[in-house]
Amino acid sequence: GSASPSEKPSASASEDESSGTSGTAYAPYVSANEASALDSAGTPSTYNLAFVISDGSSCTPEWNGTDAVDATAVKSRVSALTGTGATVRVSFGGASGKELASTCDSASALAKAYGAALDAVGSTQADFDIEGDELTDSDAVALRSEAIALLQEDRPDLEVSFTLPVMPSGLDEDGLALLESANEYDVQVSTVNIMTMNYGESYTGDMGTYAITSAKAAQAQLRKVFGTADETAWKGMALTSMIGTNDVTGETFSLADAAEVREFAEEKSIAWVSMWATFRDQQCEEGAATDDALTDCSGVSQSSGAFGEALS
Repeated sequence: GSASPSEKPSASASEDESSGTSGTAYAPYVSANEASALDSAGTPSTYNLAFVISDGSSCTPEWNGTDAVDATAVKSRVSALTGTGATVRVSFGGASGKELASTCDSASALAKAYGAALDAVGSTQADFDIEGDELTDSDAVALRSEAIALLQEDRPDLEVSFTLPVMPSGLDEDGLALLESANEYDVQVSTVNIMTMNYGESYTGDMGTYAITSAKAAQAQLRKVFGTADETAWKGMALTSMIGTNDVTGETFSLADAAEVREFAEEKSIAWVSMWATFRDQQCEEGAATDDALTDCSGVSQSSGAFGEALS
């Protein structure tokens, strides 16, 4: 089978409209082990739990390289999040530590590690956030594709998304190579989630505009890679912004940008929109250092939870 983004047969557009909700879900990134009062802003339908990586050198999956996948704190946290009717998606990878594909030595061992993390929180949704060195490691990319295909054979209901860095010109060649690899191994890709952030020093314009330009460029690439229709490629895309101050000086994603991205996503029936991250969705306290991207606040003037509300 081809790896075209799978469309959910259940709801037609007209049903979506009649129920008063758009087809675009809101699914922010949250800390897997630390609850935040800001998690529920915007009433997410799915929470992306960040992040499962290797324990350092072996094929053992851990939350952020520190907590066992079945840690009590994570389990009780997931119960609280799903108690609202939301689902949880396990996000593997991220910007730090070692993604499991670089430490597991076989596709079967890797599939088992991924499966253990999913089972620990009862999730049928896996997100693979592949960036930095992990994205340029072609052996790990191939091993991961093979493992995900094995996992999907085992779990036909497993929904797979890839979260990839993007530029206003679209996905880079490593991101495209990763998707080609998924195709080669017959991975069924539900969604490609692009990280509309951290473009670089020369990008000093409007972050909302950049997000939309990036989305249009990536959508054209997805049509080509997966051989799908225009509409299907949009439905197979997700957008993740870094709220407020980004890691790159001069890049600030504002509440107006969030509203603009949400409107665009609904217009194109994009699968979901997301943000990094719920625990940053508040104004910084007076005198907080703003030199690098803030870990627990946004760096812009806002009421708590305002980005969650704007993106949902």
